[in-house]
Amino acid sequence: MKISQIKITPDTYEPFRLAQGHRVGDLLFISGQTAIGDDGKLLGIGDFDAQAQKAFENLDKVLKAGGSSLKNVVKVTIMLRDMGNFEKIVALRGKYFSRPYPADTILEVSALFSPDALIEIEAIAVADEAVDWEK
Repeated sequence: MKISQIKITPDTYEPFRLAQGHRVGDLLFISGQTAIGDDGKLLGIGDFDAQAQKAFENLDKVLKAGGSSLKNVVKVTIMLRDMGNFEKIVALRGKYFSRPYPADTILEVSALFSPDALIEIEAIAVADEAVDWEK
């Protein structure tokens, strides 16, 4: 089975010895995505909505680089610093994902990579050419 690292430019994770993700056959395993800008700096300090939007945009960017997309996500894990944002996540799932919605785990964590990070999203997806959703 072919395994390949998913690469984006610029790769803000490279200094931390992390892969953005890996493609294993027709499956993509995506590292946790946050509100990191192309300059490697965290965006939207203190603004959950801005950080959540950027995290989903970064997730989409890595999925596309691996030959997939948000519509092919089958499992997502969303880590929040404050579960008070749960309803916002439900709304964002409707904005960024489509039916059939992915399996999901949402959890509150005491800390992420930065004390200013409010959200992190990791995912497992299927490559575009392998998708045949049963309705």
